[in-house]
Amino acid sequence: MSEGRIVDLGRADYEPVWRRMKELRVERKRGRIPDTLLLVEHPHVYTIGVQGDEGDTYPEGIPVYHVERGGKATYHGPGQQVGYPIVDLTPRGRDVRRFVHDLEEMVARAIEPMGVSASRVEGKRGVWVRDRKIASVGIAVEDWVTYHGFALNVSTDLSYFERFHPCGFEGRIMTSLERELDRKVSLDEVRPDLVRAWNDLF
Repeated sequence: MSEGRIVDLGRADYEPVWRRMKELRVERKRGRIPDTLLLVEHPHVYTIGVQGDEGDTYPEGIPVYHVERGGKATYHGPGQQVGYPIVDLTPRGRDVRRFVHDLEEMVARAIEPMGVSASRVEGKRGVWVRDRKIASVGIAVEDWVTYHGFALNVSTDLSYFERFHPCGFEGRIMTSLERELDRKVSLDEVRPDLVRAWNDLF
C-alpha cells in the first residue's frame, strides 16, 4: 500500500526489502521518486553492520545478513516496526549527523503520545527510555541518498536480543512499548504517529 511518501510493505522477508531499498535509492538519486519511507515488519533475522558483531553466534535457522549500514549487529522480527527512509540529503545540506538526529527525534515524537518519554543519549545511537533502548538506528548513505534506517520495538520478543550483543550492548538493555506500557500494543496503533512524525520532520 502506498500513501504519499509512505510505502507500507506489511510483513516481508528481509532480503527482497533490502534489494528494494537499494533500487529506490538509485531512483531517488535520479529524481524519479520523492523522499520515501518504507515501513515493514520482518520475520526473524539478524543483520550485521560495517562495524561487525563482537564475534557473536546466532540461533540456528535464523538468517544472518552482512549489510552496508553503520553500526554492529541487530535483530529484526515480529512485533517490531522497521522503517527505511530513502532521503536525498543534498537539499538538507548533506548533513548526515543531522539526519540521524532527526530520525531518532522522529521515533521519540511518535511514541510520546502513547505516554512513553524517550530521547537521544549523547554518544549512544538509537532512542532510549532512561537506560533502556527502545529503537535502534543504523543508516547507509550513497551518493548522498540514505537507506537502511530504524527499528522500533513494539511487541517484540526481547529474548532474541539476549542471544547476542545488539549494537555492542548487553541484550538486557533492550525494551519495547509493551514492556514500558505494561499492556498489549500493536503495530497498527503505532504506525499513524510514526507517519505524522515523519511528515513533521521530513
